[in-house]
Amino acid sequence: MVTRLSISTGARVFDALVAGPPEGRAVLLLHGFPQTGLVWQGQIAALAAHGYRVVAPDQRGYSPGARPQRPEDYRMGLLVDDVVAISEELGWAAFDLVGHDWGGAVAWWTAHAHPGRVRTLTVASTPHPRALATTLRTDQDQRRRSHYMIDWRETPATEERMLAHDAQELRRLYAGKVPQDSAETYVRRLSQPGALTAALNWYRAGRPDDAIGVIDVPTLYVWSTEDSAFGPAAAEETGRWVKGPYRFETLQGVGHWVPEEAPEALTHLLLDHLRAHGEY
Repeated sequence: MVTRLSISTGARVFDALVAGPPEGRAVLLLHGFPQTGLVWQGQIAALAAHGYRVVAPDQRGYSPGARPQRPEDYRMGLLVDDVVAISEELGWAAFDLVGHDWGGAVAWWTAHAHPGRVRTLTVASTPHPRALATTLRTDQDQRRRSHYMIDWRETPATEERMLAHDAQELRRLYAGKVPQDSAETYVRRLSQPGALTAALNWYRAGRPDDAIGVIDVPTLYVWSTEDSAFGPAAAEETGRWVKGPYRFETLQGVGHWVPEEAPEALTHLLLDHLRAHGEY
């Protein structure tokens, strides 16, 4: 049974979905833009049924109790700090970390900064940040795919455009690939005063303070052939930035919204990965 949980980390309060036995192996799921922890509903139920303790928080800006106003309050180091603070509040000394889209970026950075805490890493869609940086310099296709990130840094023009006409442009991002009830939940959440600006501040926060290097923990990276944001060059480059056990899987004919477009396939890969590194 999936229930709701409020996680207080001092100055911030994060809304979260939780399921599975309290004594189960800990798994933390990080969503991306423009979604919430609900993106993981298929994976939460399946993992809980296999005895895992699963928590999927609405991250900084998405939880009303964790919504600072300034773009600089969404720097990557602070987002990683949120992950650590949430895990400490949950009493988790170590946990398996899963991320998609921006949640995938935070997951990469967390695994690099805190390898002793992250038992395994699973990322859907988002390549290793250094792999993405490399291909943005060398691959015209990836530069074209990533151009939207520059456009979305405009403020308040982006918010006004996305929310105009009953959030028509925001709804279009889901492109019929996300379940309708989930899409409506995302639109309602992001239509709250200041919520979409907070979510877009992830794009406006500027470059990370530090450089990221290779990842030591066991890593599963899942890329899909119809992903509009991340192309094959960055996906293939990612393996160069993992020196721990690494598995790269490609989902044919699937778009960017992997957890919801291909929930069964992703869950199967995730469970295999967790079982393979249960004693790591």
